[in-house]
Amino acid sequence: MGKGIIAASLAKLLQARGFKVTNQKLDPYINVDPGTLNPYEHGECYVTVDGHEADLDLGHYERFTNVETHRANNITTGRIYQNVINKERRGDYLGKTVQIIPHITDEIKRNIKLLGNKGDFDFVITEIGGTVGDIESLPYIESVRQLRWELGKNCLIVHLTYVPYLAAAKELKTKPTQHSVKALQEQGVQADILVLRTEHTISMDIRKKVALFCNVDTSAVMQSIDVPTIYRVPLNMQDEKLDEVVLTKMGYDLEKTPKADMERWTAFVEKLENATEEVHIAIVGKYVQLPDSYKSIIESLIHASAYNNKKLKLELILSDKLNDENVEKKLGKMDGIVVAPGFGQRGMEGKFAALKYTREHNIPTLGICMGMQTMSIEFARDVLGYADANSTEIDPDTTHKIVDIMEEQKDILDLGGSMRLGAYKCKLKKGSKVYEIYNKENINERHRHRYEFNNAFKEDFEKAGMVCSGMNVESNLVEIIELQSHKWYVGVQFHPEYSSTVVNPHPLFISFMKAAIEK
Repeated sequence: MGKGIIAASLAKLLQARGFKVTNQKLDPYINVDPGTLNPYEHGECYVTVDGHEADLDLGHYERFTNVETHRANNITTGRIYQNVINKERRGDYLGKTVQIIPHITDEIKRNIKLLGNKGDFDFVITEIGGTVGDIESLPYIESVRQLRWELGKNCLIVHLTYVPYLAAAKELKTKPTQHSVKALQEQGVQADILVLRTEHTISMDIRKKVALFCNVDTSAVMQSIDVPTIYRVPLNMQDEKLDEVVLTKMGYDLEKTPKADMERWTAFVEKLENATEEVHIAIVGKYVQLPDSYKSIIESLIHASAYNNKKLKLELILSDKLNDENVEKKLGKMDGIVVAPGFGQRGMEGKFAALKYTREHNIPTLGICMGMQTMSIEFARDVLGYADANSTEIDPDTTHKIVDIMEEQKDILDLGGSMRLGAYKCKLKKGSKVYEIYNKENINERHRHRYEFNNAFKEDFEKAGMVCSGMNVESNLVEIIELQSHKWYVGVQFHPEYSSTVVNPHPLFISFMKAAIEK
């Protein structure tokens, strides 16, 4: 439906008027966080700077607003119940019977108000996952009903509904919207604004009809029509006056509020939409059947292609189906290759085939997380001649543990902190390609992994021309490798895609795209 994009678009419009805004996602599933979910279940797992594994909508929020999100920006039912049960076990409820109302709803409200209570923001935009009528969303809707009374004019409700188009009758149907609004009203919540998701323009007559049947002002019935790029949505919602209606309903004087400055955003969208020359990039990964599994990587490539005035032609290639026999056919016409992250053995051999091909044919290649690890294993096998080189995640008995859990990490494992999560410092080697790309010595990048490049092989790699050009000084762990003899062959242990935004595209992706274009 696009709730995340509408929430991010509203945030962008309010921010463009000078307000301090943050977004929050409430997920009704019982997992404590999406860290254990297969990407096919829920798309990619996004990681915040403070090391929280979060819903992919937080990626949209950051890409649109350029404001970092944290643990408090994503709440799941699992976390809510876990918090309440922990309080009950400690005796915090003083012997009371613990119930959905008020205990679960109070915990939800506390989490919704957490960001606002800090005083850092003028607006907190909270998105509730799922659909009205879902049994798992009920406590969240009830919490919103209560907040409406507690916060008064400081609380506003936007309801996104779908208006289907019946091709046979050539007609838009508003009944699903009416039923959705009615279902919400039955739970005690009246929307202030309706955003109608549609494939066809919604006429003023239809808007008036919806307003009449759904108890909202006609001016508060807006359309969100299909667009070629999600980055067009904030501009469309500005045309629909979403930000104006929100501010008016919340008691702001529009004459005293600055107009939204969307100049940089509009310039980016125009670059994106007007580019005609194509650049062909492939993502080689094991979850390509669901593109959302690599959402942040795809968006980072879109940012980089637009800033390089090129139209991205993206191909998603399943690494399971890739081998030495078909790799040329599948990758030969590509300008650049990204080898994607992922856990476990499936699809590893296909990544090796891709990396051997791009390394030997001088095709710009970016390896991310497991992509860097496969890059180092392939190099060890084919260049250094260590035939059984592997990661101990895949083969614990290999005699060449190119990727392993480091000794200093093993102590941490016993404490239960088995992954490096969130932002870590990295020092870049002067004179290296990545130093030139970032144009500074010290960077901070987000991680989500358990295994590391084994420093025992660092000297062998560097003698053969694969330089360890980025290090975490505190833990002496390799963060970046790059092949000196290659045009652009870089592997990073971190996830640069998490911090690429519309106004600040990531320098690694910009440089990778430039190399692909110059190929």
